[in-house]
Amino acid sequence: MTDRITVEELAELMKKSAGVTVAPEELRREDTAFDRLGVDSLGLLGIVGELENRYGTPMPPDAERSKSPRQFLDLVNSALMTGA
Repeated sequence: MTDRITVEELAELMKKSAGVTVAPEELRREDTAFDRLGVDSLGLLGIVGELENRYGTPMPPDAERSKSPRQFLDLVNSALMTGA
């Protein structure tokens, strides 16, 4: 396990926690938004919860309000790198 979440890992988490199957390439696109992918606030909350369980640390409060995969990964990876 690394200290950074990749788009591939996020795609797996989206399938497991939100029931949404998305190709990692779609998550790399600049204009991709969670709502366009079919991930609602409860799905995002499930992804955050899964990460908190996996890493044993709370994720940033704004993570569950992220509008895009890019924003989500920036927040979560920043927190993991700083140990927050």
